[in-house]
Amino acid sequence: MAGVEGGVETVRVELGARGYDILIGEGLIGAAGAEIAARLPGARAAIITDDNVAAHHAPALAASLEAAGIDATTIAVRPGEKAKSFPVLEEVVDAVLAARLERGDAVIALGGGVVGDLAGFVSGIVRRGMKFVQVPTSLLAQVDSSVGGKTGINSARGKNLVGLFQQPALVLADTAALDTLPAREFRAGYAEVAKYGLIDRPDFFAWLEANWRAVFSGGPARSHAIAESCRAKAAVVARDEYEAGDRALLNLGHTFGHALEAATGYDSARLVHGEGVAVGMALAHRFSARLNLASPDEAARVEAHLAAVGLPVSTAQIPGALPGPERMLDYIAQDKKVSRGALTFILTRGIGRAFIAKDVAPAEVLAFLQSVMEPTMEPGAAR
Repeated sequence: MAGVEGGVETVRVELGARGYDILIGEGLIGAAGAEIAARLPGARAAIITDDNVAAHHAPALAASLEAAGIDATTIAVRPGEKAKSFPVLEEVVDAVLAARLERGDAVIALGGGVVGDLAGFVSGIVRRGMKFVQVPTSLLAQVDSSVGGKTGINSARGKNLVGLFQQPALVLADTAALDTLPAREFRAGYAEVAKYGLIDRPDFFAWLEANWRAVFSGGPARSHAIAESCRAKAAVVARDEYEAGDRALLNLGHTFGHALEAATGYDSARLVHGEGVAVGMALAHRFSARLNLASPDEAARVEAHLAAVGLPVSTAQIPGALPGPERMLDYIAQDKKVSRGALTFILTRGIGRAFIAKDVAPAEVLAFLQSVMEPTMEPGAAR
């Protein structure tokens, strides 16, 4: 592999002529220029990042591109979920056009999931489609949002309701970049790692229960967790690129989680995406137990692990007031996991046994929300 010596793992996303590599290891930001030039010869680039990530990693990426002969423009947006908005989208599109980039040139996402979603959407709509490269710098982005081609922005009516599928040409997951992450952001990303075990890899979830401290510390355990997560997602994306079937399983915890994000106005001081997913996964397991699909002991085990790593597992742990259960049901019904008005959830028959449940009765969901959102109810208490 160009520019990197050893210690790098490659996970292939098999999509025929549009397949691509995910490279995982240390030093990949410094090697980005050589890797991109080898795959996109002659391309110029726009680096889309946010102000926080730019301070840590943009100079190294720009230097790497320059050394490889790639002319690049850096576009920094404000950090946080609110960057996934129409006004910011317009600003970034205008900046890319002002740089006179062409269809064969590349948009490079340098940052977490917000930057990746925004940059990917930009790459898909400017000049009816430019090349796209992901350089994820958060754990959440490295194991989830940078892989699979989902891009987009939020609407006041819900999360990720405006977007498209835009597969990258390459993903460079530099594990050293995670050393600069705030602890809260790393924990939030870990929720997506745990998700893969809860969907269909119970042995991986058990491994995480035993080894999560090593994952947080870094080194081989962290790289293994990232690679295993990428393999899990790559396998699902390869068989269901456009979420017509099994790919919906990757939304475990997201229907509740997205509703909570919308209910908090995408205020990252209150709730970031991974925390919403953690609460959502706990709720999905509790809801499954309420419907007698899974044992309450399984739900308690999930909550115990997420709580052990410092993630929230109940609505009571989200700062500030939340709308009532009826309004929360409205947010759920607006989520894109809804088809022709029928509620679809990812539920479970136990750890590693998630399944797609269609036509879930709204009355059941409302009754469940009324029980778990009672302010006097303690997190994890029997219901």
